[in-house]
Amino acid sequence: MNVCVLLSGGMDSVTALYEVRRDHHVVSALSFDYGAKHNASELAFARLQAAKAGVAHQVVALDFINNLFTSALLRSGAAIPDGHYAEDTMKQTVVPFRNGIMLAIAAGYAESIGAEGLVIAAHAGDHAIYPDCREPFLQAMAEAMLHGTYANIQLLRPFIASDKADIARRGTALGIDYAQTWSCYKGGPIHCGVCGTCVERREAFVLANLPDPTQYAQTPALPPAPVRP
Repeated sequence: MNVCVLLSGGMDSVTALYEVRRDHHVVSALSFDYGAKHNASELAFARLQAAKAGVAHQVVALDFINNLFTSALLRSGAAIPDGHYAEDTMKQTVVPFRNGIMLAIAAGYAESIGAEGLVIAAHAGDHAIYPDCREPFLQAMAEAMLHGTYANIQLLRPFIASDKADIARRGTALGIDYAQTWSCYKGGPIHCGVCGTCVERREAFVLANLPDPTQYAQTPALPPAPVRP
């Protein structure tokens, strides 16, 4: 199947890019510049990884999100909270309906370039915080794409039942250099090591029993994961 991969430049989407190449032909990678604090850092690695994979890369500017939406993730928003990725404070980083907007654009783009599938790297660790990463939402979007395109675009979600540690293991087996990916939401010169996404990244390598190649500004003890009912 010809597929388009949503490629942010983070661990998950980069792993998805290389994993889906085993079974499908990746015709393009698509990134979005929507005003996130870490967009510049992520997009640099998205371009790098697409070039390494020999895949065409497109970046779509969505300036209206930074200008009109409320989220700590955006340059127009409040400071990024520190702590565990699963803490309720991380809800401050939710960009309302972000995946809905991006998937709608990506579906039209995929059909326009002759792709039959669209790949998103949403994973089980995202579910607690981001409603548009949960399977009920993604299943609804998959149905909309299937019925709303002549090409019957399929939404592939290879990591929907996987956690970050599993993704790290799979990517390492594929030979991915995770030093050439970006997670930190603060978007500084190096990963901060204490924001929710840095904590999740650090924890993933520990749980996967793999060396972490990331340079962090700080590496305090990892906070315990919140206990959810």
